[in-house]
Amino acid sequence: MQKLIDILNRLVQAGNSVVLIEHNMDVIKSADYLLDFGPEGGVGGGKLVAKGTPEEVANHPKSHTGKYLKRVLKGR
Repeated sequence: MQKLIDILNRLVQAGNSVVLIEHNMDVIKSADYLLDFGPEGGVGGGKLVAKGTPEEVANHPKSHTGKYLKRVLKGR
């Protein structure tokens, strides 16, 4: 996983934009900016629940992703 994150960081440092759909918290916590859609999957989803830095999403009260992201960010 770290190899993927390193490659993505090199792309960004070279001036590229990277858009990634991901569920892995190690990748998500490394992002510059997040769009969290939900609140559920399928017919219960599709709405923008939270946006911002990983820390901002982690502190959003209605974000399911934020709940798990907060745990991962504490271990940084």
